[in-house]
Amino acid sequence: MKVNTKIRYGLRAMLEIAKHTDRGGILQKDIASNQNISNKYLEHIISHLKVADLIRKTGAKTGYILSREPKNISVFDIYNAFEPGVAILDCLDRDADCTIDTACDVKGFWCELNKTIADKLRDVTLADLQNK
Repeated sequence: MKVNTKIRYGLRAMLEIAKHTDRGGILQKDIASNQNISNKYLEHIISHLKVADLIRKTGAKTGYILSREPKNISVFDIYNAFEPGVAILDCLDRDADCTIDTACDVKGFWCELNKTIADKLRDVTLADLQNK
């Protein structure tokens, strides 16, 4: 399983925004500069985070802030802004059509591992990452 760049950058952007939420927010250009992410690529990241209702603008010429407390935003929430659920294998995807599903001797193992990863993503919050 690989975590794609949008998810990784999304998490970095969220941590940067979390650092500045109490100060009235942070501008996109400053997030890009502080996190060494191109501003053009960050536009896509920001768009996903806004659609997922994880961040919001504080005003026309102000920066972004978190839409809720860092302790109430999990890594899973951020992951889901870019990918619909965790599936470490294609056959575990909700829409997958596996031809050997009932005869697969290792499906239980893969399902358990997938659940462990999803649970870990749910258990870790932005507040946890801020405190590390």
